[in-house]
Amino acid sequence: MQVSKNIRIAAIATLAVLSAIGVRAEEYEGVLKFDSTAVRSEVRADAAVAARMPNPYAEGAESGPAEAVASVVDRTSVRTQAYAAARAGNPFGEAASAGVMAPPLLARAKDRERAL
Repeated sequence: MQVSKNIRIAAIATLAVLSAIGVRAEEYEGVLKFDSTAVRSEVRADAAVAARMPNPYAEGAESGPAEAVASVVDRTSVRTQAYAAARAGNPFGEAASAGVMAPPLLARAKDRERAL
């Protein structure tokens, strides 16, 4: 009983102190102040035009299809260079990993020939 009486006295004292200080919420005055001279119909027309334009801030997949790049090299020369690079081996490899590995079927056939 004594504990609940002390809690009540503390609560009443707290309320008295808060009311004496005059606790109140701050009024919200807004962040931006607009002084517009545009007519509402003009703003709607500008918004409709902007909504149909592409997003200038889009990145990656949201930016839409990529633009086609005109190449100065023909397809056959690129294919020939890629084929030569693939057969040249690993330029960053060391020792056993530097060369081009033989296809597994060819390696099996060689192993069979050796076994005979």
